[in-house]
Amino acid sequence: MFRLVTRSVVARRGYADAAKAGLKLRFSLPHETLFNGEEVTQVNLPAKSGTIGVLADHVPTVEQLTPGVVEIVGANDTKKYFVSGGFAAVQPDSTLCVTAVEAFPLESFSPESVRSLLAEAEKNSKSTDARTAGIASVQLDVLEKLQAVLK
Repeated sequence: MFRLVTRSVVARRGYADAAKAGLKLRFSLPHETLFNGEEVTQVNLPAKSGTIGVLADHVPTVEQLTPGVVEIVGANDTKKYFVSGGFAAVQPDSTLCVTAVEAFPLESFSPESVRSLLAEAEKNSKSTDARTAGIASVQLDVLEKLQAVLK
């Protein structure tokens, strides 16, 4: 007679365990690599599904990024980049790959310049030319989110 023995495997992860392990970040643009596998503590992303925080051992996932701030928390400092969109993929080996068309350090923006560009985009959004109005609509979305994070 055979007896069936089952074993259950329980996965457990605590915040402190994940923070110790380290998250490897690859943050790339078409013309530049900002981070190439550097270990960071946490990355906060403006995802289409909402703002998400990624630590080591995060569940593998792919997220579409919306205009907003990518916040990179290191051991000694925090860096913030404004992206207009992109994608982020968390790999099973605690590697986060962020790909964006453009990313700029948040401190490189002038609130006055953003206000000026926003006024121009609002004016162009009322254009009778469909192409001009369409471009202005996208600009408005990005500039409004940028203005909100600069306040």
